[in-house]
Amino acid sequence: MHTGLAHSIDFERQGKQFDFLSLPFSIDRSPYYQIKIPICRVRNGDGPSVLLMAGNHGDEYEGELSLARLIRKLDPARLSGSITILPMTNMPAVMAARRCSPFDNGNLNRAFPGDAAGTPTQRIAYFLEHDLFRRHEIVFDLHSGGTSMAHLPCTLIERQREPAKFERALELMRAMGLSHGFVADNGPAAPTSMGAALRAGALGLSGECGGGGTTTPDTMAKTAGAIDRLLLALGMVDAPVLSPSGLAQPEPLQLLSLSRHSQGIYSTRRGWFEPAVPLGARVQAGDVAGWYHDLERLEEPEAVLRFAEAGIVISHRLHSHSEAGDCLIQVAEPIDG
Repeated sequence: MHTGLAHSIDFERQGKQFDFLSLPFSIDRSPYYQIKIPICRVRNGDGPSVLLMAGNHGDEYEGELSLARLIRKLDPARLSGSITILPMTNMPAVMAARRCSPFDNGNLNRAFPGDAAGTPTQRIAYFLEHDLFRRHEIVFDLHSGGTSMAHLPCTLIERQREPAKFERALELMRAMGLSHGFVADNGPAAPTSMGAALRAGALGLSGECGGGGTTTPDTMAKTAGAIDRLLLALGMVDAPVLSPSGLAQPEPLQLLSLSRHSQGIYSTRRGWFEPAVPLGARVQAGDVAGWYHDLERLEEPEAVLRFAEAGIVISHRLHSHSEAGDCLIQVAEPIDG
C-alpha cells in the first residue's frame, strides 16, 4: 500500500464513471497521505478510444478548465466509443499553480517512461505510459504557455514511423482547426507524453493554446473547438459538446518547424525583456525582436535583440524580469508539403 497507484475504474463498463488515481506518498502532516488525481471514464458501445489529458504542467489552464467542463457536459448517450479524461494529470503541480510538482520538483513532460517505485511524478509517468496510454488509440495532451510564456495557438504531433499512421495524425491535426501546427521529431526515446504515446502504440496529439497562467475567451474557444472537432472527426459525437454556438470553419493549417538553437533568443545575464513584435508576426533575419534592459545600470542603453532567422513568431517570455538562460522569444520556420 506504500507504492504504486490504485483506482477502481472498470474500462469495460458502459456509462460514466468517476474516480481518483491514488498515489501513496508520506508527507510531514499525513503519514498515509495519498495524492488524488481525478479521472473520468465515459463509454457507450464500441468505437474509438480516446484519452484526453491536461494539467501535465500545473499552470496551463485552458485544457484543465475545458476538460473539467467536458466531464460535466458529456452525456454517455451522445457518445460512440470511449473517452478517458484526466483534467489535472499532475495534480500536485495544478494545486500549487506551478509548472512542476512541489513534491519532487518533477516536470511530468520530461519524466517518461517513469518509474513505478520512484517519485510521485515518475510514478504518474510510469502509469500513463505502461497502462493508460496502451488502453487508447489516441492520446490528446493539452498544453499552453504556462505562467511565464505566451504561445501562438498550435497543434503538435510526433513523427510516426508508419506512413499510414503519420497521415492519420496529420489528418486529425488539420481537423482540429488551429491555424498552425508542428511535426516534432524527437525520436523514440523522447521523455515527453508524445514520445510515451508513440512507444505505447497510441497516436499522440498535443498542442499549445494561450499562456500567462490565465485564460481568455479566445484561448478557451480555441481549446474547446479543438476538442469538439477532434471528437467530431473521429465520429464519436454528432454535435459539438463544448462549443454551444457552433464551430466556425477550420483555418487552413500552416506547418512549422522548430529544430535549431538559432531560432530562439536566450538571455545571457540578468535583465528586463521588452518584445518588439507580437505572436504570429512574420519576421526576417536581422529584424528587431526586442530590447533587453539593465535596470541596475541606468546609464547603459538597452541592448537591441535581432532575429537570427526568418519565420513566424511562436512564443515570447511574459515575465519581463529574466535571468541568464531564459528563452526570450522564438521564431519557427514555415514549411510546405
